[in-house]
Amino acid sequence: MSENGEFGYIKDRLAPLAAGFKGALELKDDAALLSVRSGRELVITADTLVEGRHFPEGTDPALAARKALRVNLSDLAAMGARPVAYMTNIVWPAGATDALRGGFADGLAVDQEAFAITLIGGDTTSAKGPWVIAVTAFGEVPAGKAITRSGAKPGDCLVVTGTIGDACLGLKVETKEYQPSADDRAHLLERLQLPMPRLALADALHAHAHAAIDVSDGLIADSGHLATSSGLSLEIDLDVLPLSEAAHRWLDNQDDTQAARLALASFGDDYELACAVPQARVDTFTAELRKAGLRATVLGAFSSGDTVTVVSGGTPIEHGAGGFTHF
Repeated sequence: MSENGEFGYIKDRLAPLAAGFKGALELKDDAALLSVRSGRELVITADTLVEGRHFPEGTDPALAARKALRVNLSDLAAMGARPVAYMTNIVWPAGATDALRGGFADGLAVDQEAFAITLIGGDTTSAKGPWVIAVTAFGEVPAGKAITRSGAKPGDCLVVTGTIGDACLGLKVETKEYQPSADDRAHLLERLQLPMPRLALADALHAHAHAAIDVSDGLIADSGHLATSSGLSLEIDLDVLPLSEAAHRWLDNQDDTQAARLALASFGDDYELACAVPQARVDTFTAELRKAGLRATVLGAFSSGDTVTVVSGGTPIEHGAGGFTHF
């Protein structure tokens, strides 16, 4: 690691992550240049991760970097966007080591290659307090074709990709509240620490979905945002919540399976997509997801009104906030 402080770190570790992107200006300027292809719109998203709140103190810095990037890419995926570039603003904790800074850059390098995205700028500073990572990501979509939260129609089905609740259980593993088999432990921790943004579903979303959101704060709460933004009611069937084999094994040992399912559906950090899909297109949409190796589950339906209802055994149940809130 260079001993030239902030600017040495930018030159030695961050500037190489901007190589090949002309508008990044080798990270030598205070701003970057970003062009969008003709007929495209720019999609912009930002998320902040704080050590001790969004990831435990002492987390491998490469994992922290990769998760910070991936949660932003998940927002792009929900809008059917193709990633283009990103920026990072980092507040290093006082006494941050070369290993922390180097590991962070290493993690970004791994996922830049995995997701074909490039660093184009940002800022670094330090302060007393926790490590803070803020990422702003840029993507592009065909003009007028971005998938938003507000496009759901009465009669649309709520379709959810993948499985829900693994991140919740991953945190229980991380805090030693739950000690499963080695295989389940590895699966649950990976789902918590390295969520997979569903970028490969862009074409399917554009072809079939009226609205979409990524499940970051909790399936119930985030699906409810689709309904609220679209001015509709939504009913969610908790009994068909899609669970992984690892989650099923945990559920089998719970005394109150309804409460357990509700906890999994309310935790968040799944980074799957909740989509409003016309009933006539559901079979085609789910078939396309299966071809991509991804499970899809119809969890409910949108209708006229302004309520979000969760049912189990055909009966409405109290679901509380249904997700995480920061304050």
